Amino acid sequence: MALIETARLITLNNGGTASMLYQLKNVESRAFSSENKTGAAGAGGQSRNGRKGSPCIEGFLQGQTIELLNCDGPGVIRHIWLTLPPGNIDHMRNVIIRMYWDGQTHPSVEAPIGDFFGVSHGRQRNMLSDCVTMQGGKGLNCWIPMPFKKKAVVTIENDSSSDVKMLFYQLDVTRGDELDESAGYFHAQFRRSNPCPIHEDFVIADNIQGKGVYLGTTLGVRSLYRDCWWGEGEVKFFIDGDTEFPTICGTGAEDYMGSAWGLDEVLTPYQGAPLVDHDNGLYSIYRFHVRDPIYFQNSLKVTVQQIAYGDGEKAKAHFGDEYTRYRAAGAEEEDNYCYFDLSDDYSAVAYWYQTMPSQPFAQLPSREERIKDLDTGAADGPKRSDV
Repeated sequence: MALIETARLITLNNGGTASMLYQLKNVESRAFSSENKTGAAGAGGQSRNGRKGSPCIEGFLQGQTIELLNCDGPGVIRHIWLTLPPGNIDHMRNVIIRMYWDGQTHPSVEAPIGDFFGVSHGRQRNMLSDCVTMQGGKGLNCWIPMPFKKKAVVTIENDSSSDVKMLFYQLDVTRGDELDESAGYFHAQFRRSNPCPIHEDFVIADNIQGKGVYLGTTLGVRSLYRDCWWGEGEVKFFIDGDTEFPTICGTGAEDYMGSAWGLDEVLTPYQGAPLVDHDNGLYSIYRFHVRDPIYFQNSLKVTVQQIAYGDGEKAKAHFGDEYTRYRAAGAEEEDNYCYFDLSDDYSAVAYWYQTMPSQPFAQLPSREERIKDLDTGAADGPKRSDV
C-alpha cells in the first residue's frame, strides 16, 4: 500500500491512477552515477574493464559544483542515493543539492543534504520513512517520485569549508513516462532562523504560488532556553489567501509528527523523530502527508509557533519584559506552570508539488548562517515529562 500511495503523489488531484509494479510499460530505465555520468544505455561499469574502476567521485573540492544528472524528458526520477565519508557536520549542512525542471533557471529544490534526507543540525542518525531515509545514518536515500516533461538537472555543491574525499551517488530514472497536466513538479526548500525572534512564528514555507499539494516537513529545533518543554507551538497552514488565521491548525509540534506528551526517538513510514537529544537540546522531527495530503489551488504558507510549557516564574526571570504567558490546557488561569513564548533556533525543509513556473526562493542562508552553533550543544535541561 505504501508504494501505491507514494506513486500517487505524482498527480495533483485524486484522479491519478497508481502505477502497479506488474504492469509492463514502454519506458526506459536509466541510472546516473560516477560509472555512467550520462545515464546512457549499455554504458555502465566501463571503467577498468568493468572491475569497479569509478565507483565514486574522488576529491569533491570545496567550492565545486557537480552535475549529477542531466536528462531529457518526459520522465520521472524514481530514487536518489548518496553517501560521503560520515561524521562531518559541516559537510552534512553545507553540501547543497539543487534540482531544476524543464529549463527553469532558478532551482525548485535547494537544501543541505542532511536536512533534505531527513535529519537536521548536520547530524547523521538512522532515519527510515517511505519518502527519505538515512540508513544507519550513512546511506542517504530519497524515494519521492519527481516527474519532468522536458528536462531534469540535478546538481550538488560543496559549499563547506573542506574537500569531500569521496562522493558516491546513483540516481534512478524512467524515461518515456506518460505525464498529463495533473503532474506536479517536486519542490523542496531549506530555511533557518537562529534564533527565531521571540513572539514570531517560524516560517517553514512561504511564497508558494500556483496549484499544488504539500508533501511534508523536516523540522529541526535547537532548544536555547532549557527549563521548559519547547514543543507546544501549533503548525499552521495558510491556504489560498488565508491572512490572519489559517485553514489548518495543529495542536503542538510533537503532535504534528504523531507523538504526544513530549518526544522520544521513533521512526514510522510517515512521521517520527530520528534525533531527540535532551542533553544537548537538539531535536529533528518529520511528517509526510502521504495519506493526508494538503491541497492548495493558489497559494500556501506554513508556520510553527514558538511556545513552551514550564515554570512561569523562572521563565519570567529569564525573559524579563519579553515574557508572555498563556493558560496551559487543563490548568487554572493563575497556575504558575503555563505556556509562554520562546526564542529558539529553528530550521526546516519543506517538500511539495506544484505547477510551473514557480517563484524563486529567498536567498539560501550563507555557509556561516547554516552551520553556526551546531558544533556544540546547549545546556542540560529537563524533558517534557519532568515538568
